[in-house]
Amino acid sequence: MEKFDEVEKCIPLPRLCGQLRLWELPEHFVFRPLDGRPLLSINRLTGTPSLINEIPLSTNQTSVQTMIVYGVAGAIKLLAGLYILVITGRECVGQSRGHPVFRASSLRFLHCVVRDDLSFQEQKKDEYQYLRLLKIAETTPGLYFSYEVDLTRNTQISHDPSKVQRSQTLWQQADPKFLWNREMLKFLTEANFTIDTRKYPLRQILVNDRFITLSLISRRAVDRIGTRMWRRGADLQGNVANFVETEQMLELDGYLASYVLVRGSIPLLWEQIVDLTYKPVLSTVYPSQTPKVVERHFQDLCEKYGSVLAVDLINQQGLEGVLSVAYKNAMIKLENEKLKYVPFDFHRVCGQIHFDKLSTLHDQIAEQLMQQGFYLVNSERKVVQAQNGVVRTNCIDCLDRVNQEERWKRNCKRSGFSSCKKKSIIILALRSTSTIYGPITVMQYTGTPALKGDFVRHGRRTISGFIQDGISALTRYYLNNFKDGARQDAMDLVAGHYVVTRGKPSPFPFGLHEAITCMPLATSLILLFFVCSALSLRRVEKDPGQLFNAVVWATLTASIVSAVRLNGRQFCSRPRLCKLIS
Repeated sequence: MEKFDEVEKCIPLPRLCGQLRLWELPEHFVFRPLDGRPLLSINRLTGTPSLINEIPLSTNQTSVQTMIVYGVAGAIKLLAGLYILVITGRECVGQSRGHPVFRASSLRFLHCVVRDDLSFQEQKKDEYQYLRLLKIAETTPGLYFSYEVDLTRNTQISHDPSKVQRSQTLWQQADPKFLWNREMLKFLTEANFTIDTRKYPLRQILVNDRFITLSLISRRAVDRIGTRMWRRGADLQGNVANFVETEQMLELDGYLASYVLVRGSIPLLWEQIVDLTYKPVLSTVYPSQTPKVVERHFQDLCEKYGSVLAVDLINQQGLEGVLSVAYKNAMIKLENEKLKYVPFDFHRVCGQIHFDKLSTLHDQIAEQLMQQGFYLVNSERKVVQAQNGVVRTNCIDCLDRVNQEERWKRNCKRSGFSSCKKKSIIILALRSTSTIYGPITVMQYTGTPALKGDFVRHGRRTISGFIQDGISALTRYYLNNFKDGARQDAMDLVAGHYVVTRGKPSPFPFGLHEAITCMPLATSLILLFFVCSALSLRRVEKDPGQLFNAVVWATLTASIVSAVRLNGRQFCSRPRLCKLIS
């Protein structure tokens, strides 16, 4: 039998401060920990942080405001000065390795440096646009953090002493791939704060008088973070959009089982730019660089997880057929003993309702799944077995939750849950967890809950599920076309992908073209001219001359509609700060 090492016992780290009283003085922001530690002071004129022992006197005590905050996430510098991000509200959502995990329910940027030397009107306009993006970032949900445990690394990696140095602080241990505020932490490192890192203890399940804790963690990478249409495919470094590492954990009588799989956008250089159509055209770009990008992506996965089983579920016909062919051609050249590519035309085999046919796919990859295994630690902290590979599914037509369910069905026997009753309870609990996890994870990328959620919840499609999918589809259309450009800029700005620098050309055009290609203006003119045309037609019987007016108004209406359709991209909300692929 293969020999495994004992799990290294964690060295307790100083607990990060969980509550601070914020003093907003005219000259300083002062954070006073409620546990008696030294005070953190940030000079509002220079932006310089320092540790002090007492609150400095203010020349204007009447303007002093205080409030409780739950962490300092970092800082970002704009044209007019520094902005400090603080957590103003939190909600405990569960535990990770015995420590509480919190969701940031409210955030606030504090303007630290007040500068009036923005000499040019353009700089003032740019600062206004940046502040608007910070407001969007403040209201973006899905931010999770912990004061005592690193949420950015899965259980197997966190137990590996060769990959994690216990003497380091939490923010130093963190995997930068999943650390949302890694750039802002260059200024402050008082909080370990991650985006899209969530843990939901499903609930405790009683099986034969024993409690089982089933938990789900999803970690979304920050390297190519963004919204659904504006972050597609890979960048030139092999980072893919919407890359999510999902970890399922099961705990019982001191035993801990963990299984990890990943999902992400198809690792090609491609784009799908919104243009007011319901399904914008997919197109590949930079074909000469695609092979290197695909190779780099899977090389990184193999280095981190071991063997990789790339399951491709996209439609091999229609709009997605272009991606299917390009992906398949790239993978055929890369396949080896550590990388296997499995195409499965989900649309052709399963259609809209025949999800039971997924068993064909599960049987096809069963051997690889057993070889990859899962991570298991016994009650004596001995590693019984390790997971030495990972399944990678695409962001398009991702069935990671279904794959996890099937995986746990196959592993229940090895974990000591061989009876049908025990397995059925665990699988039902897993489905329940997925109904919580699925909508929130997809919400970050698309702005709506996941489609086909009724299948995950009930194992079949339902009428209410079809209705909800229709509502979600319309909502996605609206967000993709009219909101996500600004949301993309907000993510790029706060994540440090775009650095604000004085003297740099403005990323926000303010010309006549921008004023004309304004969707609210175009919509208003279309409605106005349509109403004028209708009113003219009603008056034709009394005044035949109104027919000419009706024709003129109808012609203007049709002209504007045609102009909008032909220039659809110009009327959509577009990101301004970063290139689509770089």
